[in-house]
Amino acid sequence: MDNELLRNASTSASICAEKLRLPLRSRVWKGQAGEFLGAGVGSSLDFQDHRAYAPGDDPRHINWQAYARTGQYTMKLYREEVRPVIDLVFDVSNSMFFEPAKARRSCELFYFIVESAARTGASLHIHLVVGGSIRPIPREAVHNHHWYKTAQTLQEGDPDQPPDLSTIPFRANAFRVLLSDLLFSADPTALIGLLGQRQGSPVVFVPFARSESDPDWHGNYEFIEAEQNTRHPHRIEPAVLARYRKAYASHFEIWKTASRRYNAVLARIGADVDLESALHEEAVPTGALEVTN
Repeated sequence: MDNELLRNASTSASICAEKLRLPLRSRVWKGQAGEFLGAGVGSSLDFQDHRAYAPGDDPRHINWQAYARTGQYTMKLYREEVRPVIDLVFDVSNSMFFEPAKARRSCELFYFIVESAARTGASLHIHLVVGGSIRPIPREAVHNHHWYKTAQTLQEGDPDQPPDLSTIPFRANAFRVLLSDLLFSADPTALIGLLGQRQGSPVVFVPFARSESDPDWHGNYEFIEAEQNTRHPHRIEPAVLARYRKAYASHFEIWKTASRRYNAVLARIGADVDLESALHEEAVPTGALEVTN
């Protein structure tokens, strides 16, 4: 991919981020100061309750009107303001970029998630992964598009292995996003279980192209194995195509079942329409995204 494609994907994602966002406001957060409501008390303008004054309390929060009436010091309590915590894992294996439409959609989703996090002031950690190879990257590497060079170095490892998330230092109470096409053989419950540990909230975005989900193959083809770039000739008869479609649908039904088991949200995002339309088709109805007010 060239920088022009990455810039165009970033622009498309930024436009969508004005209309859609990650569903962070429905959660109760704990953590650093920010603009979201937290579980504790703090100094925001959102009044919560009263309690008796205790030595060491901030006198700015004494309810002086109540003191004038009762002669007793009471404190005004306000809802704590915190920053959301987002851990983003981007599967950058070759299959994510194998054809132009899917490559663009994968990049658009990546830029969209980063942009949506930035607009909320969230604390964002980003990890690129291929099999057992994991690389954290700073947010600046997304904005200047240098992340793709890092992704290319990871692709030189062992691409046949599923993403290994066990060594990623996920933060407690984080909103955890996995961006992957899920085209690998692995136990979904183990992977989604890792995303949900320590009170994590897992969301999985799955880019796909019609050429893989509903192909119209018939006759002789030379298939290219995306990860190893090896070629395999096959003749596709209607019965073979039917078995492929059944296996493909079954694969993702297993992932959806595992997602429901762990209260994760899984949204498959097609690459054959514009980004906003694709997000409205499944990401919004499933709760993976919400519409901005």
